[in-house]
Amino acid sequence: MGLGPSTHSCWHHSTRFPLQALSRLHPECEMLFQLEQEERSCLRFIEEQSNGSAEGCRPFWEAVVCWPPADVGETVHRPCPAFFSPFRNSTGSVSRNCTSAGWSRTSPPYHIACSVDDDAPETERSFFATVKLIYTIGYSVSLVLLAVAVSILLLFRRLRCARNFIHIQLFVTFILKAVAVFVKDAALFSSDDTNHCTLSTFACKASVVFCHYCVMANFFWLLVEALYLNSLLVSSFCHARRCVWGFSLLGWGVPVLFISVWIASRLYFEDTECWDINEDSPYWWIIKGPIVASIAVNFMLFMNIIRILVQKLNPRLIQFNNSSQYRRLAKSTLLLIPLFGTHYMLFNFLPDYINVNLRLCIELCIGSFQGLFVAILYCFLNQEVQKEIHVQWLRWQERSYGVVSPAAKGSQMDTPF
Repeated sequence: MGLGPSTHSCWHHSTRFPLQALSRLHPECEMLFQLEQEERSCLRFIEEQSNGSAEGCRPFWEAVVCWPPADVGETVHRPCPAFFSPFRNSTGSVSRNCTSAGWSRTSPPYHIACSVDDDAPETERSFFATVKLIYTIGYSVSLVLLAVAVSILLLFRRLRCARNFIHIQLFVTFILKAVAVFVKDAALFSSDDTNHCTLSTFACKASVVFCHYCVMANFFWLLVEALYLNSLLVSSFCHARRCVWGFSLLGWGVPVLFISVWIASRLYFEDTECWDINEDSPYWWIIKGPIVASIAVNFMLFMNIIRILVQKLNPRLIQFNNSSQYRRLAKSTLLLIPLFGTHYMLFNFLPDYINVNLRLCIELCIGSFQGLFVAILYCFLNQEVQKEIHVQWLRWQERSYGVVSPAAKGSQMDTPF
């Protein structure tokens, strides 16, 4: 799922970047590489002029503009650099006077002549910093609670069953996704001085691949949860051990296949930057396509489960109060939404360029707390888990203080899924 700033590579600033690759870059990186090309051209021009007259003002590169040589008293005008065009579409110009003491200051200043809003980049940085803080908190809290949830499900023998095995795998994918995000941030954004448009180390590419795999595995285990729940409501064939192995192959193995194909495609056809910029890349659909398909299938399974629940709660078949019926149906539906990742249907089929800031908030900020919600709903609020913890607590009291409780004599799993 491609967010925020990108990565950086072994490309040195003096290395020529192939133009065919440049056309597929993120707009921000395209600007930077264009600026580097202009700088190289200017430095070659300055070197060619090095044997010229020592009188007047010598040519120099001023970060964004190349100033040619000039005679004393001459005024040189230069158009606003294209680098500023993303901030303001301006056709203004700046000028410098060549004096006996050297070049004068730029007149008017760039931010006035080129209508550059100094606050725009700062506002954007502040927004991304806030988003990063929120999703860092979300993934951190989710990571801790998911680790506790996995420990609980593994610790108590009575909780070991096919359903909880699948829950554990899903929890692990959320844990891995959180770890992958932290690893990727450390590799790509550990320093403000890192040029994410040119970094192309093995470490940063490996972190991106690991992140993509964890995200893809997470979506496929959400699909496994949906398939398993559908099978429980329709039939009981999934109680067989071979079905669990088949789910494991789907959840862990299928993402390996697609990620391997994507790695090969990037290596041979699009080995640019740190593989973290995927805009306009046809190879990105090797990963995105299966994820979109899994979300679509999950949504259809979700609707089918709701249909089955409505049928099972039909007042003509079961005699109970209507308000209680719909409360149960509403509760079941709300519990299934985070388990199936149904909320992704809200934005996953929209083009990437639509309301980017809102998409970032949904995908990063809200998405970072999904593991937290799943752990709470399917472990800590699970009556079966609560009962087992209560029984173990009573048994501990019995061993410690000799207090015997009838509830400690046994427990029974009473929830079907």
